[in-house]
Amino acid sequence: MTVLVITGTGTEVGKTVTTAAVAACALAAGRSVAVLKAAQTGVRPDEPGDAAEVARLAGAVTTAEIARFPEPLAPETAARRAGMAPVRPQDVAEAAAKLAAEHDLVLVEGAGGLLVRFDPAGGTLADAAEALKAPVLVVASAGLGTLNTTELTARELRSRRLDLAGIVIGSWPDTPDLASRCNVADLPQVADAPLLGALPAGAGSLAPADFRTAASSWLAPRLDGTWDAEAFRGREAP
Repeated sequence: MTVLVITGTGTEVGKTVTTAAVAACALAAGRSVAVLKAAQTGVRPDEPGDAAEVARLAGAVTTAEIARFPEPLAPETAARRAGMAPVRPQDVAEAAAKLAAEHDLVLVEGAGGLLVRFDPAGGTLADAAEALKAPVLVVASAGLGTLNTTELTARELRSRRLDLAGIVIGSWPDTPDLASRCNVADLPQVADAPLLGALPAGAGSLAPADFRTAASSWLAPRLDGTWDAEAFRGREAP
């Protein structure tokens, strides 16, 4: 796996922190890592974006952005309102391929969910993943409503014959409610894909050294971690 596309089932599900955890585990395994933010929105030119946050938490990764738009909107809308050229899926694929020639692993982080529009033609992160022929990791929320959005995302990936690498819960609460605990078993069923990790709520607020030390305990061996899905399910079962 040279390129891994990371998407969410929506906004604020822990996609950037999950990307940082995947990067930290890969670095600890001795691999060189690049992080590509397909389209950064809602951040001023002088502010650090999501790729910079991944580097802050994970360590020595190469970071790149294709475009940055000032308003916190879908990339196509933000580009149009700013009078800027939009990001096209082919732009994402070409940038990722270039980074892949120089790194062991390239993490492509999307904006929002899988079908958020990048350009007026309706191009999406899914189109970029198709062009790259890359697996897709889906970051999902823990609680009520996540089964629907996760299954919709998984169905779209399969309709395009894209490889759904697995699901990661982007923010596992300190005191999970009944829905969250049931979802540990239900998420892999509705997605027909393995659960590959669960990040604790607030993981992104850890000091970088503590984040890097703990990251492997949040992700499964397929993502260079030590997290055990069966043990987690047994511990959190309602």
